[in-house]
Amino acid sequence: MLSDGTLTSLEICAGGGGQALGVERAGFQHVALVERNPRACATLRQNRPSWNVIEKDLREFEPERDANLTTIDLLAGGVPCTPYSIAGHQKGVNDERDLLPVALQLAKDLRPRAVMLENVKTLARDRNFAAVRQYIEDELRTIGYDVQFEVLDAQDFGVPQTRKRTLIVAVQKELKKFHWPMGAWELPPTVGEVLRESMKERGWGGADEWARLAHDIAPTIVGGSEKHGGGDLGPDRAKQRWGQLAVNGDSTTDQVPGPDFALQHNIGRGGWKGYPKLTPEQVALLQGFPADWMFAGSRTARYKQIGNAFPPPVAHAVASAIADVLLGSPAGKAA
Repeated sequence: MLSDGTLTSLEICAGGGGQALGVERAGFQHVALVERNPRACATLRQNRPSWNVIEKDLREFEPERDANLTTIDLLAGGVPCTPYSIAGHQKGVNDERDLLPVALQLAKDLRPRAVMLENVKTLARDRNFAAVRQYIEDELRTIGYDVQFEVLDAQDFGVPQTRKRTLIVAVQKELKKFHWPMGAWELPPTVGEVLRESMKERGWGGADEWARLAHDIAPTIVGGSEKHGGGDLGPDRAKQRWGQLAVNGDSTTDQVPGPDFALQHNIGRGGWKGYPKLTPEQVALLQGFPADWMFAGSRTARYKQIGNAFPPPVAHAVASAIADVLLGSPAGKAA
């Protein structure tokens, strides 16, 4: 904690900044953000020039040498989810991409007052990963943390999308008990409500009609891995769901529809092809990013950052609950 009472955080595997933005909104000041992807680092720097973005593989990151860091209030990050996802063949700790052990070692080295890690829902729910969950609990409890797992759905926090993710929150045992944030009572906005105005930006007269067709929340947005995928809005099953929302999910596009675009209602397989495609920036709105958060790189690179992001409103809610613990505990009051 800084001398003025501001809580500090280290963000690892920061990506395009979804979780980092939510944690910042909760009142934390990022001492450093670690990310190896150069395009994601460019995104972070152009949106927050004051952030200390360290472009480095997490395995090579040394807190004291690279960030002059010996302790922190919150260690947060979205470690790569592929080892625990169905698409990633669920190899878990046997997957070379698994960075959970690295994150746990950072917790041992820095002893933050709290830890917040995000991953796919299968990590908390799938029986194949019971041993992994036990390993995480044992590692953190051994060094003095109470550990909780929960699956949160972004739509419960106002995000217009079905997106269930595992959250791991650990707080030092001497602090107040952590309680998961409550979701909102009201329904999230629909895809049409969120994107109506952006669909009008080039003078498309059919935007209002389209918004009425896009009358539900989006399916889970997927960004693909670093090397594969990311060119479209998902497999055929997902594209069919997007088609029910009058969206062509075959790819993203650089521009919203112009004045001459005409909706074409097709029936059968591939029936979404007569609908407009979404720009990466529109997809970012469906992830809960603010409209002024800009992404660096090609269209596919931007979409991958967005599709793999943790929605800022969910990160804000969880980080705010952690902040309540840290500020409301004796250590927080005395600092």
